[in-house]
Amino acid sequence: MTVSSPPKFASTVDSTMLEGLVGYNARRAYLVIIEIFLKRMAVYDLRTVDFSILSLITHNPGITSRQLSATLSLLPPNVVGMVSALEKRGLIERQPHPLDGRAVGLHLTPAGEALVAEAESTVERLEIEATSSLTATERKTLIRLLQKIYRT
Repeated sequence: MTVSSPPKFASTVDSTMLEGLVGYNARRAYLVIIEIFLKRMAVYDLRTVDFSILSLITHNPGITSRQLSATLSLLPPNVVGMVSALEKRGLIERQPHPLDGRAVGLHLTPAGEALVAEAESTVERLEIEATSSLTATERKTLIRLLQKIYRT
């Protein structure tokens, strides 16, 4: 008869392997930031994708839905629905594209401009708060390094 050893139970958690993974660390950092983001953007009734679309329109007046799709890696039919929802809220309007008769440029309404100005300011503050353990230089370096991964 063989005697089996009693089962082992961890008294501490060793996450060394996970903490050596870029994806794990990126996801953990994302979870910290997105929690704050969602709370602060609830005031404006904005999801992350809504904020991204409005910010791109703000800084690229006349951008098309196709350009939004490509920039945000979203399916065109999904962008059409999101744009329609933002238009119904009175935040954006469609205007004929001056160079392409088939395309429509997206522009903020005055209400959209006011909302985005407040929301972008809020996001800038929350990013600084969420990354307060980093120096400004470290924050810029982190952003640059993350961009190197997805801009390949």
